[in-house]
Amino acid sequence: MVASANQLRLFPKRAPFVVAYGMGVDSTAMLIGLYRRGQRPDLILFADTGGEKDETYAYRPIMNEWLRSVGFPEIQVVRYVPKDFKNWPPYHTLEQNCLTNGTLPSLAFGFKSCSMKWKAAPQHEFMKHWQPALDAWAAGLKVVKAIGYDNGPKDIRRRNHIGDLDDPQYEFRYPLIEWEWDRERCMAEIEREGLPIPLKSSCFFCPAMKPDEVRALPADKLVRIVVMEARAKPRLVSIQGLWRKPVKGTRGGEKKPGMMTELIRDEGLLPAHEIDQIVADVPKDIVLNQELYARGEKIPGWPEFFGNLCGEAA
Repeated sequence: MVASANQLRLFPKRAPFVVAYGMGVDSTAMLIGLYRRGQRPDLILFADTGGEKDETYAYRPIMNEWLRSVGFPEIQVVRYVPKDFKNWPPYHTLEQNCLTNGTLPSLAFGFKSCSMKWKAAPQHEFMKHWQPALDAWAAGLKVVKAIGYDNGPKDIRRRNHIGDLDDPQYEFRYPLIEWEWDRERCMAEIEREGLPIPLKSSCFFCPAMKPDEVRALPADKLVRIVVMEARAKPRLVSIQGLWRKPVKGTRGGEKKPGMMTELIRDEGLLPAHEIDQIVADVPKDIVLNQELYARGEKIPGWPEFFGNLCGEAA
């Protein structure tokens, strides 16, 4: 008897293979390594917070061209779609979320829910509507998901603490750890493949950034960091800003203030008078826009708001 199409869908030959792609060094090297081993993913997911660095967005077409050349699927971009809003107007990115609610990414408070909400959750939401995953789960199989943690001590610790062994829907793989590729090896393999080495992937306002990463940002992103910290400052009690509290630079830590704004000011990355004007005016402008919106009046959208702000700062 010949099985029907529906029956075949319920019994897939193998579990789907999905790559969580961050568009950074490790995950790019992971894709290269998979290609060289003949392990083709069925899906490559990139979760966009809306606040990635410009260089990360610019890397996507470069990577898509390489993926096409080796017969891999192109990058599927997914985004978190907010449904419940504490404050209005609606927001669509992590940055807009913080500015609307007058807060900072959860990592600044010592939590990682911003990553779960804006990175992990939209990937899983996409999977809940992706037919190969639905077929696999219906057949009692787990989706195999590859994550680009490298073989350095920091990523190995991250891998050991995520507690995913009993996940009912996913089997997690860490190819770079399997292959014993540390970050230096990852960069070497990317160069060997003839691809440019991507910038470290993160939001441009990520609390995990180091001072040199802030120094490398263009002026428009520095302006938006100042805005974010100024907007959140009235509500901060236990921390000072995106870097939480000052680090003295002893015991191996890198010296930095609690607020990125202080570094931007102290090192002249933006003129002091510009910073003063932003801190004094822009948070009030955001609150005014919220009040106008609540009264049904038209206000500029976030892209227009940022464009006007950064144009004035320039």
